[in-house]
Amino acid sequence: MIAPSLLSADFLHLGSEIEWINRSQADWLHFDIMDGVFVPNISFGFPVLKQISKICKKPIDVHMMIVEPQKFIAEVKALGTYMMNVQYEACMTHLHRVISQIHEAGMNAGVTLNPSTPICVLEDVIQDLDMVLLMGVNPGFGGQKFIPHTLEKTFALREMIQQRNSHALIEIDGGVNLDNAKILYEAGADILVAGNAIFGAENPEEACARFCAI
Repeated sequence: MIAPSLLSADFLHLGSEIEWINRSQADWLHFDIMDGVFVPNISFGFPVLKQISKICKKPIDVHMMIVEPQKFIAEVKALGTYMMNVQYEACMTHLHRVISQIHEAGMNAGVTLNPSTPICVLEDVIQDLDMVLLMGVNPGFGGQKFIPHTLEKTFALREMIQQRNSHALIEIDGGVNLDNAKILYEAGADILVAGNAIFGAENPEEACARFCAI
């Protein structure tokens, strides 16, 4: 599956961007919410996302790159969110509680691991998760180069999921492009988040189709 990342869209023409995404082969639309504290950048807030969610016909995948994301579960749910994804590093003290709260709100629950965070930290909650996102770059900015070690983590995570009889999907975000998409799928990834590789293309809708054809 492919999930274009709104962070790389043309913010002057968001309506037009959502229109082509709606008619494209994209599976999800990925929102990166950043607070300037957990990551050194600020993206967009709920007023903007509320308007986008009104016209978006794709399942919404919300990645909370913020401190205390559990405070905003109701706001994320109000967007019609399919997958609410929190950073392990921001929720590690009460991670199981946060996962349960997301499920209780009626959303699927995902957890993201930064490049330096090992997958072993999820051993006790992997069966409760609907998705694990592995960051292929250090979070905060688009356009970074893919960290090769992410491929090894993907293999290892797929093995853990199978051993624990978990149904969790694997999502990769950061540095994803048409050159590494196939090897990431072969390593066990289910969903690829692509920003610049899609929105920076001459024809984004066609670029999205090329990802789906891999």
